[in-house]
Amino acid sequence: MDGLGELPLFPEGTSWEAAWGRLEEFALNDGLPMVPPTGNLLEEMLGSASGSRSHGQLPPLFGELTATAVAYQCVLAGCEPGVLPLVLAAATACLEAKFNLLGLLTTTGTPAVMVIVHGGCAEQLGMNGGSNCLGPGNRSNATLGRAIALIMRNIGGARPGIGDMATMGQPGKYGVCVPENNEGIFPSLSVRRGCDGDAVTVLGISGTIEVLPEGDGNAPEVILTHVGLALASARTAASAGQVRDLGEQFFLLPPELARQIAKRGWDLARIQSFLFGEAEIAKSPQDIHPIITGGPGVKMTCLPLWAGGTLSVTKPLLSLGS
Repeated sequence: MDGLGELPLFPEGTSWEAAWGRLEEFALNDGLPMVPPTGNLLEEMLGSASGSRSHGQLPPLFGELTATAVAYQCVLAGCEPGVLPLVLAAATACLEAKFNLLGLLTTTGTPAVMVIVHGGCAEQLGMNGGSNCLGPGNRSNATLGRAIALIMRNIGGARPGIGDMATMGQPGKYGVCVPENNEGIFPSLSVRRGCDGDAVTVLGISGTIEVLPEGDGNAPEVILTHVGLALASARTAASAGQVRDLGEQFFLLPPELARQIAKRGWDLARIQSFLFGEAEIAKSPQDIHPIITGGPGVKMTCLPLWAGGTLSVTKPLLSLGS
């Protein structure tokens, strides 16, 4: 098959246990059980995409990013058919210079590539944008994030001790993917960036920080104050006191709190301006990005970006017709 190279294909019905040794021989596994790629599964995942066309070279070892290679990782990860345009869009977004993928993958720090999915495709894929959206239990969230992580490992060559030099790493390096679920409360991040349809955003996150509003958490100021403190503290701690360029910041805001803030007359611009005034965390108010997602409750999640230098990238889903 075009673009497959020497990657192994297995007979139909091969169990993951039977395929494990061969996958390990090619250093393809991430330590968890995998779906053995067969000819039928790969063709179904690839669809009508042009398999051998290169979409770029993925650091740190600069493997060719082709639809076939990406589809192979999607099968390994356990993805359902139909996700290739999303996964390939996310992978190509990582190649933009401002994302600094080479730095993210080779640092001794902890960053992982996170994907945020925008638009109706998230619902079509059955993604979880409600309770425990960052946790286990949803096939699409789990396998889409894992597919991106496997692409970095198996196409880019970011394997522990070879291309991936993380001192400790973090659980997010198995994969992090979540849909935006803004319910029309504030404009979607993708719309603000000119993508009206289905799109993905990639972030290089150093981890997650749980944030609880101060007091009873009714007023917008009370809800948001600790977000600024958490992001500022994370930036200071990760920078070891060094002066670094201010970039951008992300945090996940549950719909319950977003509605409370909106009912008080606050729009997105006011949220951004308030946080910008609270702490030195971003280059401008417009570089502070609340992402609405999650289930009932008032706990937020800050997503500090890697202090070594990275900016998020948003891209529409790719058209992969032959």
